[in-house]
Amino acid sequence: MDINPPSGFSTEYKLLLLPFSFMTRCYVLPDLYAGKMHALLFRAWKNRVKGRDWYDFEWYVRNNVTLDFNHLCQRTCQLGSLKESELTRDSFKQLLKDKITKTNIEMVKNDVRPFIKNPSEMDIWSDNYFTQLVDMIR
Repeated sequence: MDINPPSGFSTEYKLLLLPFSFMTRCYVLPDLYAGKMHALLFRAWKNRVKGRDWYDFEWYVRNNVTLDFNHLCQRTCQLGSLKESELTRDSFKQLLKDKITKTNIEMVKNDVRPFIKNPSEMDIWSDNYFTQLVDMIR
């Protein structure tokens, strides 16, 4: 949970039915996507990767969710990842492609494998696959 989110995000109310019916307020998908892309690019895990970040990245692209680029920029400024105006749509995509080439995709698969019903779905995961996903970001 982000207890100090940058301004400029949008929320919506969702009905959850379990363990009992209740309404909850949450980020809209484009802003969640922005948070995920910030985590994927700038989260410091030393030599460890977080496979869930990569799984979620694929999910957002596959489901045609639009990335709230302005919210991503606000996050990078607020958290000091980059200086204001250093992030453009092109530089974001290049940073992401650079991250892909520096990431051991086998480690990504190994990290997320225990949580996937059908691990063979990850057979396609490769540098090339994720690079093509970058080009599909809306």
